[in-house]
Amino acid sequence: MRDKFTFIPYEKRLLAFSRINRKNPTLAEAKMWDILKKDCFKDYRFLRQKPLYKFIADFYCSAHLLVIEVDGDYHDDNKEYDKLREDILRESFAIEIIRFTNEEILKYPDLVIKKLLKKLQQINPS
Repeated sequence: MRDKFTFIPYEKRLLAFSRINRKNPTLAEAKMWDILKKDCFKDYRFLRQKPLYKFIADFYCSAHLLVIEVDGDYHDDNKEYDKLREDILRESFAIEIIRFTNEEILKYPDLVIKKLLKKLQQINPS
């Protein structure tokens, strides 16, 4: 496990939004959640729609300081914001981010699993 913060602060107003998002996942987010419940990820605890600082991460593993972002079409118009958000999380809290497109998750789940396991191994080599 990496050195980690015991608590990453977040804006309390994000809690209501994160609850709504958890109850109304996109098709790709629901599929990603199914992927994260597979046996190969049983040693990793991921949370959905986790408030972190001023943002909501799609999925977050606190033990490994890893955020998984599911990028739908709307992210095409938000690349600068996504970059800023990644920079803040990385520089302020040492959080790593891995991104998957809706298409990757829905059409190529085996590839998503492979990439995610590789990223987790890079973060926490045994």
